[in-house]
Amino acid sequence: MNRIRLFTPGPTNVPEEVLLEMARPIFHHRTQEYKTLFASVNKLLQQVLQTANPVVTIAGSGTAAFECAMINTIPQGGKVLSLSNGKFAERWVTIAKRNKCQVTELKVEYGHAVTPQQVADALSKGNYDAVTLCHSETSTCTVHDLQAIAAHVRKTEAILIVDGITSVGAIPVRPDEWGVDILVTGSQKALMLPPGLGFLSVSEKARKKIETISQPNLYLSLPHYLKSLSENDVPWTPAVTLVRGLHKSLEMITQEGLENVWKRTAALARATRSAATALGLKVFSSSPADSVTGIHYPAGFDDKTFRGAVRKQFNIHLAAGQGTMQGRIFRISHMGYVDALDTLGMISALEVVLKQQGYSFNFGAGVAAAHQELAKLAL
Repeated sequence: MNRIRLFTPGPTNVPEEVLLEMARPIFHHRTQEYKTLFASVNKLLQQVLQTANPVVTIAGSGTAAFECAMINTIPQGGKVLSLSNGKFAERWVTIAKRNKCQVTELKVEYGHAVTPQQVADALSKGNYDAVTLCHSETSTCTVHDLQAIAAHVRKTEAILIVDGITSVGAIPVRPDEWGVDILVTGSQKALMLPPGLGFLSVSEKARKKIETISQPNLYLSLPHYLKSLSENDVPWTPAVTLVRGLHKSLEMITQEGLENVWKRTAALARATRSAATALGLKVFSSSPADSVTGIHYPAGFDDKTFRGAVRKQFNIHLAAGQGTMQGRIFRISHMGYVDALDTLGMISALEVVLKQQGYSFNFGAGVAAAHQELAKLAL
């Protein structure tokens, strides 16, 4: 029997140690036991998010966390500059519009990143309350030059709100150093947990902006979370079991060393892209993210048939393309609880199914290319 191997960019594989921690008996959250646990979690979150700012934890998805960031820092009627290059960036545009914001979209074709110069030009033409972007756009496997973009935004009064859902814990992101005001992520990606927790680091600039906003939402009220956080507490019922698992996964990340995690993720991504090229397949995105790789299908291939065969034979789960790329690419995650052997096995499985479905290539070339890439770096 093959065990499940998730190469989907969320949810990702959860380590056995984390699963065991979450299987322990639950305890009440209005206790010193929870506050002590949460205090340790909060310190670890700051290390993994590379920030000295408070990191808020909410029971909800990354979408909930991003909406929380927007409604607490942008007034109704406020002006938002949204960088749009995929399905998730488009979701943040939708949230802004539903909250009656005036949205200016910097929209580029899927697989491309908005350039820092495009952002600088847009900022020079008007004043904005916020700028939103996906650091690593999961749907298009594309990374933005966040450091350069943030350098332009920090010269303005705008709050920079960043979707780091597939970048935090996978690729380098330094919010304090670069000037990111709110960095959002979720539990089910590089943090190696099941879905259900969202996180926001909140800068001093953002906290000052929050004080000026009057919004009707109670559950997603950042002032309530920030007040409770100062006492290592939460305003509403937390997902206690997930928080226990979070403590274990954060310990695992910090024990490996965050920069070592970044190095490992990058190596697995390079190996996968090298394998695809050796097989004659085209890597999707002109600015590929190391957290997730997109690969074009050969002509005539059917997405559901191909991914279904990989899943049936090897229990390897790949992700489909989204939006305009649906049916045209498949996506492979390199985040979290995955290593070189997992990746080599996945590439081998791809070769088997490609051959079975009639694709002509040099069998074994993908695995060999990945081996060569991985040999350059001891993981």
